[in-house]
Order: sequence, then C-alpha cells, then structure tokens
Amino acid sequence: MENNNQSKHHYFYSVGLSYKKADAEMRGKFSLDTLAKTRLLEQAKTEGIESLIVTSTCNRTEIYGFAEHPFQLIKLICENSNGSVEEFQKVGFVYKNQEAINHIFRVGTGLDSQILGDFEIISQIRSSFTQSKSMGLANNYMERLVNAVIQASKKIKNDTEISSGATSVSFAAVQYIIKNVEDIGNKNILLFGTGKIGRNTCENLVKHTKNEHITLINRTKDKAERLAGKLNLIVKDYSELHLELQKADVVVVATGAQNPTVDKAILNLKKPLLILDLSIPKNVHADVEELEGVTLVHMDYLSQLTDETLENRKNHIPAAEAIIEEIKEEFNVWTKGRKFAPTIHALKEKLNAIKKSELNFQSKKIADFNEEQAEIISARIIQKITTQFANHLKDDDTMVDESIEWIEKVFKIGLAAK
Repeated sequence: MENNNQSKHHYFYSVGLSYKKADAEMRGKFSLDTLAKTRLLEQAKTEGIESLIVTSTCNRTEIYGFAEHPFQLIKLICENSNGSVEEFQKVGFVYKNQEAINHIFRVGTGLDSQILGDFEIISQIRSSFTQSKSMGLANNYMERLVNAVIQASKKIKNDTEISSGATSVSFAAVQYIIKNVEDIGNKNILLFGTGKIGRNTCENLVKHTKNEHITLINRTKDKAERLAGKLNLIVKDYSELHLELQKADVVVVATGAQNPTVDKAILNLKKPLLILDLSIPKNVHADVEELEGVTLVHMDYLSQLTDETLENRKNHIPAAEAIIEEIKEEFNVWTKGRKFAPTIHALKEKLNAIKKSELNFQSKKIADFNEEQAEIISARIIQKITTQFANHLKDDDTMVDESIEWIEKVFKIGLAAK
C-alpha cells in the first residue's frame, strides 16, 4: 500500500509484541496500565505524532499509528513500560502500510488471538480509539480503519462459527481444575481479582463445578460484592488474603497488579495447593513452587490446551479471511480515492477556469452566441474528462503517485502537498 497520510514522509505502522514471540514474563515488562497508556498518548502529542492508538492486554502490547520511522513508536512503548529497546528488538514486530493494515484486521477479528476466535480484543481496540480521539490523536484515516475492523469483526462473529463453542483462558482454567482436582465440588476455591478474566472464570466455576465454597477477594471490595451477589458467593476483605490462602485447595489469581501479589512468604500450607495465575504481568511469584505440594499453572500453558472446539474453529478460518478481504478492499478503495481526490478536484477547477475563459472569449467573438447552451455542453465534457481520470486512478494497475504527478505537471496544477 502506498502512503496515505497527508505528509508524504509519514507511514502507517503497527509495532508491538505478542504471545507469539514474547512469553508471559516479557509481555509483563511491556504491559501498559491505564495511566501508562495515557502518559504514552500525551508524550506522542508532544513529539509531533498526529494519530495513533495503543492497546495492551494479557497477550499483546501494540501501537497502530503514523510516524516517519517506526522507532518513534517503539520508543513510546519502551519509555512508558518496564521493557527496554534491546528486549523489544528480540521479541517485537514492525509492520508497515498494507502489512500493518492486514495485522490490525487479523487482531481485531480474533484470527491472531492466542485462542482462535476470541473477540475480546475488538473492545480493546474500540476503547483505545475512543481515548485517542478524545485526546485529538485519531485522524479520519484511523477512524475509518478502526470502523472497518469493527465491521469485519461483527460480520465474522455473525456469519461464521469461528467463535462457536466454549473456549477461552477462563474456560480452559476451569477445565484444568476439574480434570486435576478430585471432588472439586467440595473443595475450597479462592478467586483473587475480579477483572474480566476473573469474572469469567468465576462464572465458569459456578456453572461447571457446582461448588458452593468459592470465596472472592478483590482490592476494591465492592466490585467483588457485586459479582458475589449475582452468584451467591462469599466475599472477604483484602486484608484476609493470607488467611484465605491457607484454607484454599485451589487459588485463581486474576489481578491487574504490576508486581506479584502472592509469593512463598505469605503461604503457610498444611495441604496441597493448586494455583492458577491468569494475570499479565504474572502475579504469582515463581518461588511458590519451592514449597512442597504447590502446583503453579500460568495462563500461557492453559492457552495451549487444544480441544475439539478449537479444532472445529479452524475450519471457519477461510470464511473469516474472505470477509476480511472484502471489507479491507472497501477500505483500500476509500484510501485510494482519498489520495487522488484533491488532484481530481484541482483538475476540475483548472478545466472550469479554461472553460470560463474560452466562453468569455467566444461570447465576444460570435454573434448570437448561446452562452447557456455552451455552459451546459462544456460542463458535461469536463465531468466526462474528470471521471475518465478518476477511473484511471482507481484502477488496480495504476501507479497512483506517478499518475498524480503527471496530471499535475500537464495541467500545471499547484497543490499544497507539493
């Protein structure tokens, strides 16, 4: 894809890292909480970047935006996270123009998700765009692109079965618990953290284990109470975490903390304990495995668990990709038209100026000159000429930049962009 930004020295990039090359620990270093994302956007404005959005989830941290060089965007990620440029170079990616567009479509439609068909990321992209727009960091191009990705996501979800069946990290966590803990219905289960993954896990636990001994703890107690009220569960204060850990047979940690909240020091165990860490960055310190009877499972392992549902979803990839291509083509046609529209407009103005001059000349030279008829005929001719040029520029085989330059040169059109 050719450059479509107003400045011919800026390109559209996607830079970041994901589960594909970066493990959970590395993704944790580059994760951006709400405050960090806001700081990043504010820094972008001061550094002259006009349009970008930033997403950070448990599986990826990515920026989509315009820059002269991708390092401008990489620098923003590194300076607002705990990751370094050297680490980014080992696990990060950079996509430019059409490759960047392809990437955001695959991410937003669940084809690039750690669990195929997971549509959680599209809400992240939507909210990221909303934040960027509110800060004046989303141009028309970005808005049109994000809307196209949202459109593709909706159509794939509605028209294919790529998201059919129950499978997600939270569902995989519950299936792991059921398969590995005997008599799970009578065990003490502690859920620490009630964010989206925590809520989903909790709902799956209630649905599939019929367990009535599930305790919720959250730093903000009222959030846990709202969830517990729906599911008829027990809520404890955050200050009681160390006590509840000793009672538990299974602990699910799904907090948004930037540093470990559960470690060897706060565990005083008298029985085996299964801990599932569904947090990014990791919220359970690896030293808990030094304790006898402790089993620690991280979400990366759970995400690798494949079953019949995931295998079935793969059958729907071609249909999803066809939808993406259709909507992406519509976006690219709009992009192309957006690029040459100023030239066509300037050409029409130039031809109208020639027409006006010629009609004025002929009206003085020809007796009984019918200026009204001449105006109608010449206007139709100008419309046909400009339409011909527009159709040429729309053609897939046209070298748009060269054609625009040729038109401007032949008709002596001086555009501001030049």
